Amino acid sequence: MSDALKILLIGQSKVGKSCIILRFCENTFTPITGTTIGVDFKFVEHKVDQKVHRLQVWDTAGQERFRTITSTYYRNMDGVLVVYDITDQNSFEQVTDWVKEIRKHAPIDIRMLLVGNKSDLNGSRKVTQENGKNLADFLNCPFIETSAKTGNNISESFTVLTRAILKIKSEKGEQQKKKVKSIKIKADQPKKKSCC
Repeated sequence: MSDALKILLIGQSKVGKSCIILRFCENTFTPITGTTIGVDFKFVEHKVDQKVHRLQVWDTAGQERFRTITSTYYRNMDGVLVVYDITDQNSFEQVTDWVKEIRKHAPIDIRMLLVGNKSDLNGSRKVTQENGKNLADFLNCPFIETSAKTGNNISESFTVLTRAILKIKSEKGEQQKKKVKSIKIKADQPKKKSCC
């Protein structure tokens, strides 16, 4: 198994980021009513396409309330789950601000997944699936709705993001191999004799 893939969950307070992490990493659900404090990250092994990958899943530990998430959180991240609450229109409207922060501070090739959480509260829905899909299309990233409470699509969301991360890493690896091969070919070419 190689180095852990680093994944950050961001979004407004109370959208269920910590609950998503607990459901994914420990398969438990505890309704967290207060602000998360002190959680940094959890490691989990996740099987994608018959291969086990080690994920380091980061929680912003309540800092999103103050918009103090610094570039250090984004640095070296491989992927981001941008989470909103389907029962909270404001959390959905804030998504574009979070994406601006990602694009400002994160590596250019970071992968994103837009996540509409709390799908178990469909009767209280304020954000339609269509609106979520349209925003994801606009942001050029995949979209999924989840429920940390029931576990619906939690594992799938990490699978989708992990696949996207692995794809970009593979493409970067191939580009690097081509560069090295090109440099080697140029270095191995015989020098032309001058006529003078």
